[in-house]
Amino acid sequence: YTVWSLPTTLLFSLSLLSVPLKRHPERACGSCRDQFKKRDFELPTVLLLHQLAQQEGAWTILPLLPHFSVMYSRNSSWIFFCEEETRIQIVQLLETLRRYDPSKEWFLGKALHDEESTIIHHYAFSENPTVFKYPDLAAGWALSIPLVNKLTKRLKSESLKSDFTIDLKHEIALYIWDGGDGLPLTPVPEFCTDRVGSSCATSFQSSLPLCGNPVKKEDIFVAVKTCKKFHGDRIPIVKQTWAGQAGHLEYYSDYADSSIPTVDLGIPNTDRGHCGKTFAILERFLNHSHDKIPWLVIVDDDTLISISRLRHLLSCYDAREPVFLGERYGYGLGTGGYSYVTGGGGMVFSREAIRRLLASKCRCYSNDAPDDMVLGMCFSGLGIPVTHSPLFHQARPVDYPKDYLSHQVPVSFHKHWNIDPVKVYFTWLAPAEEDRARQQSRRGLKEEL
Repeated sequence: YTVWSLPTTLLFSLSLLSVPLKRHPERACGSCRDQFKKRDFELPTVLLLHQLAQQEGAWTILPLLPHFSVMYSRNSSWIFFCEEETRIQIVQLLETLRRYDPSKEWFLGKALHDEESTIIHHYAFSENPTVFKYPDLAAGWALSIPLVNKLTKRLKSESLKSDFTIDLKHEIALYIWDGGDGLPLTPVPEFCTDRVGSSCATSFQSSLPLCGNPVKKEDIFVAVKTCKKFHGDRIPIVKQTWAGQAGHLEYYSDYADSSIPTVDLGIPNTDRGHCGKTFAILERFLNHSHDKIPWLVIVDDDTLISISRLRHLLSCYDAREPVFLGERYGYGLGTGGYSYVTGGGGMVFSREAIRRLLASKCRCYSNDAPDDMVLGMCFSGLGIPVTHSPLFHQARPVDYPKDYLSHQVPVSFHKHWNIDPVKVYFTWLAPAEEDRARQQSRRGLKEEL
């Protein structure tokens, strides 16, 4: 996130906690500076949150509100948060904000809502999930300074209660709503993602990151975690959907099945956690084979992933650096916890990250410990940050608002529960040429019949 400070007007905060290593986040606001010069406005101060605070939980925003209250409440009226790909029309944004009295408490944004209750929101508002609105962070969202001051006072009097940070936008809205005693989100139609008209003050560039040539598929090794009881139903779906995109792929199980084939790592299957299995995969990758391959991806046997899109995304990162990439969650961030990559959406490691991890001797406390959380704790101790990409998804497409997914080019989804996973893959993840070939083969089969 970036923050701009405008005397008596506005403070911008731009989220840059997910910036690829090869990109230049400081350029994200260049066009906005030009707009200020043309309009003879005073140039704002731009704050990048990853530079503003070193604490692990800075990306969750709420811990930074006391800092904003102290530093900017005297000369700013608004804090406006946006992401690195958010595009802002300054004049329209200022005109939009003038509709709201800055001496009052306001929480403004583009409204999203759940279409059905979902596990990622702990099934909140299950009777009618559409009633609760939360902001699409890509469109930008704003807090008035009086609300920042109120939230700061609350944060000082009571610590943040949630152990886990799973979906930041929903959890921020819940905190501000405060069980009905606080503020709901006020929808602002000028905060846009798809730019549908001249009235939009913001828009969002919906494209897959590409910072050069896509990484070769031979430079990515894919490890699929499975077990004997899922060999018959989940592995065929992997092979029917995305496995053909992978240059190197192995299935790791508790049972060696030559028909698949699977590799028995010698780790007994556990009902949950799978930490022992994951660390055995890391050891095997680093020390026993694949010594030329720079990237490792670990997925579950019910993960649906686009390897071709991942190859584009990885062009923005340097495998010689310690990179730990995926969808970021947080644990205990209000009390000195750590961030981690949630496993279901896929965990991506550079070889250097694995080398440093295994050299550290940080290991599982049990085979069934949660592998993603243990990895997060280990990397946090090593000073290696989680690199977040919202294109990885721990849940199914139906668990996210349609408006939210409409401006994404997703890399992965997770879980086969109550969906047709093959249909989900070809709807959301398949390369266009692969989907066309599938449709042609279907037509040919119908003609033969």
